[in-house]
Amino acid sequence: MLAYVIRRVFAGVIMLIVMSIVTFALFFASPIDQESFICGKNCSAAQKKQTAAAMGYDDSFVNQWTDFAKGVVVGRDFPDDPKLRETAPQTIVRCDAPCLGYSRERGDTVTNLIKDTFPVSFSLAISAFVLWIVGGVLFGVIAALKKGSWIDRGLVGLTLIGYAFPTFFVGLLLYKFVAIQWGLTDVPRYTSIADGGIGGWLSSLTLPAITLAVFFMAAYVRMTRSYVIESFQEDYVRTARAKGLSERTVTFKHALRAALTPIVTMAGLDLAGLLGGAIITEQVFNYPGMGKLFVLASTDFDLPTIVGLVVLLAAFVILANIIVDLLYAVIDPRVRLG
Repeated sequence: MLAYVIRRVFAGVIMLIVMSIVTFALFFASPIDQESFICGKNCSAAQKKQTAAAMGYDDSFVNQWTDFAKGVVVGRDFPDDPKLRETAPQTIVRCDAPCLGYSRERGDTVTNLIKDTFPVSFSLAISAFVLWIVGGVLFGVIAALKKGSWIDRGLVGLTLIGYAFPTFFVGLLLYKFVAIQWGLTDVPRYTSIADGGIGGWLSSLTLPAITLAVFFMAAYVRMTRSYVIESFQEDYVRTARAKGLSERTVTFKHALRAALTPIVTMAGLDLAGLLGGAIITEQVFNYPGMGKLFVLASTDFDLPTIVGLVVLLAAFVILANIIVDLLYAVIDPRVRLG
């Protein structure tokens, strides 16, 4: 088992390095003149050259990626200019490890920008995750147990509606009617636990979490229903029934346990992707999360912030893959031999 864990972690680290190289290559090959955005419209050619040298944009791709990787491990200074460090040290910005770059447009390190926005995206992702897992599995099991009944058909029909409505449409409907027209909730505004307590934090996440969970819940209802129905047809379920076990024991101890294995695996990957995939929801409700930061960075051509966010989200997805592989190895020992 230990050898399997080491292999998976090593493969994940290599994959993350390759992902960072590819992302940085796209950044390096971009036709956008980054020093022009930093220096301004009226910047002279000499000033642009000086800005590019100070920020390291005039270096080769290998040197720029090496500096980026070094910053992740030990940190960096912006600008990394020894003379300026001696003559005007107050102009040097220190970015401690793990340093993902420096955003001139926002006057702060990418690491600090992520620290400010990550709690919002994480809170939204976790709350939506809980909603779609609990609702998806619960309604999926009910639909499977009531196969062919009007309850089953009604739940399947609702999932089709959940698939049909895009996220931004659901968010706008909830925002307009539930919050504004009907006044059932306050106008959504993110509130941290420190500012509003657990109650205020949960209240601020209700409508955005529902918006984000609708599509996933619809998918998990259908998947859970399918896996549970398939499990009921397995030999070990027939054997359990032949032994005289109660239907409740057969359902929850045998059929449901086997059916939830692939669902748990998929849920881990969906949660990792959701940390950076709530862009539309954060835009609709104007929540200051990483998704909104990514949109603003793309609008402002803030390439260091884009690169930092992409590398971070790739790390989350790779970590989720490693955790899922380890869970598979625990559930099915045959995986360790593959």
